[in-house]
Amino acid sequence: MPTPAIATFPAFRDLILDTDPDAVATPAQIPDGFLLARAAPLSVHYIPFDYVNSAARLVLVGISPGFVQWKNAVREARRHLALGTPEDDMLRAAKYTGAFSGAIRPNLVALLDHVGLQHWLGIASCASLFDAHAHLMHVTAVLRHPVFVTDKNYNGAAPNMLTTPLLQSQLLDYFAAEARSLPDAVYVPLGPMVGLALDWLARQGVLAPERILHGIPHPSGANAERIAYFLGRKDKAALSSRTNGAQIDADRRALHAKMAALGVDRHDSGV
Repeated sequence: MPTPAIATFPAFRDLILDTDPDAVATPAQIPDGFLLARAAPLSVHYIPFDYVNSAARLVLVGISPGFVQWKNAVREARRHLALGTPEDDMLRAAKYTGAFSGAIRPNLVALLDHVGLQHWLGIASCASLFDAHAHLMHVTAVLRHPVFVTDKNYNGAAPNMLTTPLLQSQLLDYFAAEARSLPDAVYVPLGPMVGLALDWLARQGVLAPERILHGIPHPSGANAERIAYFLGRKDKAALSSRTNGAQIDADRRALHAKMAALGVDRHDSGV
């Protein structure tokens, strides 16, 4: 059966049931039925990430799911299919399994609270976005489906997603549709390559540029020094040569202006 132009779960339901992700050791071993597009060295494979939280006011945006996320999502989808879980609930579970788990979560919460997003959302802390106020947050990627470059996770750098036709089409076919359904949300790009993609989409009329919150450091533990300086936990004089304190200062000022435009007083944020 040919893959539909816009891949949706019903076309892959039986394939997911028939696929044991634990038997798939590398991207090259993903069954052919999951393939959405190929243009060497790139390949794009379906993942059951169809769920979109239409009530969200905050959208966290990464680059693309990786191979481990593909395995986890397929495993979770199979588990819920076996339990007879309703499709929308199953897709939500598949999408959010393991999302921002481990050390990355407290970093993310501290960064979002420092910017003042909890005040804009009307909650005490962004920590509750992972439980009581989960309905306010949507987690996604500019490339919804996993992209591999010669069977390795795509990192957003090469090839350029904004000038590569296959990746451009993925941006427009999937992420753009999500963004148009969430016009009143704010968007936090996780990493500079994501920020460039969101700016490109804003130029296409998909997003309002004032709703893109550039400059929040990626919450990865590998980014510890930038996070510490952004949060005011480390002095500028103590920064290593790898961290551009002046750029972080500029990012803070721009974020303050955007948060003020959204109605968050400077005293309600740390930027």
